[in-house]
Amino acid sequence: MDAQSRGRAENIDPADQWVLNPNTGEYELRLGNSAPQSPVPGPRASRRGRPADPEAGRGRGGAAVREAPERGAEVPQPRRRRGAEPEPPPGRRNRRPVKKKSKTKKIVAWTGGGLALALVATGSAGYLYLKHLEGNVSATDVGSAAKQGFSKDDAFNILIIGTDKRTGAGNEGYGDKNSVGHADTNILLHVAKDRTNATALSIPRDMIVDVPDCETIQPDGSKKVIPGSSQVRFNTSLGQEGRDAGCTMRTVKAVTGITPDHFMMVDFNAVKTLTSAVGGVKVCLKHPVNDKDSHLQLPAGESKIEGEQALAFVRTRHAWGNQGDLDRIKVQQQFMGSLMRDMSSSDTLTNPGKLLDLAEAATKALTVDQGIKSVSTLKDIALEMKKVPPKNITFLTVPVIDNPAEKVHATVVVNQTAGPEIFDAINNDVSFTDVKKKEKAAKDAQAARLKGTRSAPSDVRVRIMNGGAVAGSAQETLNWMQTEKSILKSENAGNAPAESKKTTLEYAPDQAPQARELAALMGLPGSALKPGRSVENAQGLPAMSLTLGKDFKGAGVSLTAPAKAPDVGEKSTADKVECAS
Repeated sequence: MDAQSRGRAENIDPADQWVLNPNTGEYELRLGNSAPQSPVPGPRASRRGRPADPEAGRGRGGAAVREAPERGAEVPQPRRRRGAEPEPPPGRRNRRPVKKKSKTKKIVAWTGGGLALALVATGSAGYLYLKHLEGNVSATDVGSAAKQGFSKDDAFNILIIGTDKRTGAGNEGYGDKNSVGHADTNILLHVAKDRTNATALSIPRDMIVDVPDCETIQPDGSKKVIPGSSQVRFNTSLGQEGRDAGCTMRTVKAVTGITPDHFMMVDFNAVKTLTSAVGGVKVCLKHPVNDKDSHLQLPAGESKIEGEQALAFVRTRHAWGNQGDLDRIKVQQQFMGSLMRDMSSSDTLTNPGKLLDLAEAATKALTVDQGIKSVSTLKDIALEMKKVPPKNITFLTVPVIDNPAEKVHATVVVNQTAGPEIFDAINNDVSFTDVKKKEKAAKDAQAARLKGTRSAPSDVRVRIMNGGAVAGSAQETLNWMQTEKSILKSENAGNAPAESKKTTLEYAPDQAPQARELAALMGLPGSALKPGRSVENAQGLPAMSLTLGKDFKGAGVSLTAPAKAPDVGEKSTADKVECAS
């Protein structure tokens, strides 16, 4: 779409572009002043079988359109196909009416992050509109910090960043006038592989961290490494010294050990436009608020807020708890849960006007990495996230303590007692809610492989291959086995034929006792044990095959995931209504 056309489109209410075609009973897309577009564009034959005028009935861009009836004209009955049975006369009820099915799919919306995230999918009739939405989305190339694509079959982590950058009319009074945008609100969203649960982990902006060196891609395509900083606030991982969102992703990995796959970023204007698009968000307060700094004024109890008022709600901190950022995070999480419920409600999903407004607001608000910049990919992410029941979406905050280096406490640091347990649970795809796993039977069978008699270490015969672990891992493991665990019948077999994400141990049925002993010594989970066949070692004797995958953490480091997530006092779920205090 050229700039001139885009300018005209932006002056049109998106809801007015979808009109009811009386000939079909379906909503169809109207572009500009043209009539509604047919779901299947293309020339139509004339009534007498002559070719249609190639220029007739074409709207903007040459797309074939149906002629709209004149105002007040009688709408003709649809013609019956040759050979079809005649329709029953009025009054006859011997046949069930045929229910028409809309060819425009529902737009799917979801939200997450300190401000909001919404995604959209349209049907074939909205192809042109879909391309228009794709033009709304901004993208940043963060190089190797993000994955190149999105997989529907894996667990995934998306870092959602709300910046204090000011864009859009009416935002002049917010934040630092010269700010390039820092990581003001941050949530690491983990969606489980089986889609039964998700965890949204808030990261305090005033948490002291070490920001690593970061390679950024400049506008001219060149690369520049921005030196890291020690003992600085987390929010400086974005914007400071020219850092991009990839630097924030690398900082998250350095602090938590969890690797973000992608990022989505919004600014101040997003929360205003998204809440207005859904017609307001319900919030609940335990006490009335009159905050002079954010200009938030709300009574106790339930209120519906949007636009400027919604932005004030998520920005204020002097009205909650100890008037700090941690209490504001709790309120933002409650706000997000409410926004999610409103966006997935039937009032939104069955309202074409709301859906189109939401699509425009969401795509204009987003900046993403190159791997997910297409609307079709964003749609796939939305559909995968929609599979997670709201009751199993858990909101957490990184456990922190006051910074011991400060006399007057203004910043926090990671609680090294509670934090690693939470990070480990997320990394191992463990839910913080009670969920019924889809693969429970399979997991029970995997766990059963670890039960039974075990051989002595001296009887374990195994060949070790590197299938994606750090270089030298096979030799390191061999040394560990022989010197520390007395597994002398072991050998380094070099690199595996192909890379593997997971570490596996393949064995023949009669080698099961050996497999159980090696699994116990190495800390291998039942899922790593693969009943199969044996291979010959250097002496021509049957041996098991141990393939060290990308998940291998080092010789003697257990790969067994925690059975359940740690108990967390401060958490909430997306299905429950909570009142801010």
